[in-house]
Amino acid sequence: MNNLEPVSVMLKFGFLAVLYLFLLWVSRSALRDLRGSGVQVPGSGHAGTGDPAAVPADATGLHSASTFGPADLIGRAPRLVVERAPGHDSGMIYDLGGDVVLGRGDTAEIRLNDPFASSRHARVYEQGRILVIEDLGSTNGTYLNEELLDGPRPLHPGDRVRIGDSEFAFEVD
Repeated sequence: MNNLEPVSVMLKFGFLAVLYLFLLWVSRSALRDLRGSGVQVPGSGHAGTGDPAAVPADATGLHSASTFGPADLIGRAPRLVVERAPGHDSGMIYDLGGDVVLGRGDTAEIRLNDPFASSRHARVYEQGRILVIEDLGSTNGTYLNEELLDGPRPLHPGDRVRIGDSEFAFEVD
C-alpha cells in the first residue's frame, strides 16, 4: 500500500496545478474583456483603448456618431418596424410621433404581448431634432443593438430595439 502513496500525492498536486491554471485562464479572459476587445469604432480613431472619451457619447454598438449621426427629424417620418414580437405581425409599422411608451400596460402606445415586458417598459421621445430611447426602470431591461440601456440613448437608422422576445428596427423615411 505504501507504493501507491507517492502516486496519489502526485495526482493530487497535478489536479491542483490544472485547477489553478484554469482559474488563471478564466481571470485573464475576464480582464481582457473588461479592458476592451480591441475593436475599432468607425470614425473614432481609437482601437480598444478602454478610454470612454475615445468613443463619441451618442455612439451605439452598431453606429459611430461621427459616421451615422442620429436621425434628424426635420421633414422625416421615424418609425419602429416589428422584426419579431408575440402578438404582432412581422413588418408592422409604428409611427413615432412625440412621446411613445412601449409596454404591456393599457397606457402604452405600443402594446406588447410579451411576458418579459413591464407595463411601462421603455419610451421613445424627441429631444431637439433627434429621437431618444430610454428604459423606464423595467425589470428585464431594454436593449439597443444588444447593449443594455443604462440611460437615454439617441436612435440611429438601422438600430435594433429589443424588449424581452420583442424586437424592432428603427427606420427613418
